This record gives sequence, structure tokens and C-alpha cells, in this order.
Amino acid sequence: MATDVAEQPGTPASSDDTGTNAPEAAESILSLRERIDEIDSELIALWQERARLSQRVGATRLASGGTRLVLSREREIVDRFRQALGADGTQLALLILRAGRGPL
Repeated sequence: MATDVAEQPGTPASSDDTGTNAPEAAESILSLRERIDEIDSELIALWQERARLSQRVGATRLASGGTRLVLSREREIVDRFRQALGADGTQLALLILRAGRGPL
């Protein structure tokens, strides 16, 4: 089984792992990447939770005779992401919405 360099303290990282041959920079990069991986795990968990909640909202709305979508709510979400993150926020919001309701 392959062992991650970050798991072995004192093992120098190669430039293949970090893109640099400078030991201090390599260690810094590995540390930063560890935190990035932690954030990624949190984002994935939050994405999945949000999708489940959104699906429950949709199912509850449909079961009570409501519409499949509430476009004003979707616009509100897209606008919030666009204001916070710019053009990329729009794309992210659309992906998030699709994860919760499925493709149109």
C-alpha cells in the first residue's frame, strides 16, 4: 500500500509531490494541502447534507400539493452565490441546486 509522505514525519517530500525541491517549502505545501483535504471533506459532507435537506423540502412541497420548484427561491440562492463569489458563484449555485432537485 502506498504511504502518503505527510504521514511519515521526517521524510523529505520530493518535487513530484509538491512541485518544489526546497525542503521548507515542501513541508509548508504538505501542511497546507492537509488542511485543504480537511476542508474538502467538510465541503463534501455539507454538500450531501444540503442535497438531502433540499430533497426533503421538495418532497414535502409536492406531497402537500405544491409545485416542484420555487423559482424565486432558486434565483435568491443564485444571486447570493454570485454576489459572494462572482461569476463562479453562479455556476456553483446551479450545481448545488441541481444536486438537491435533480436536473430539470
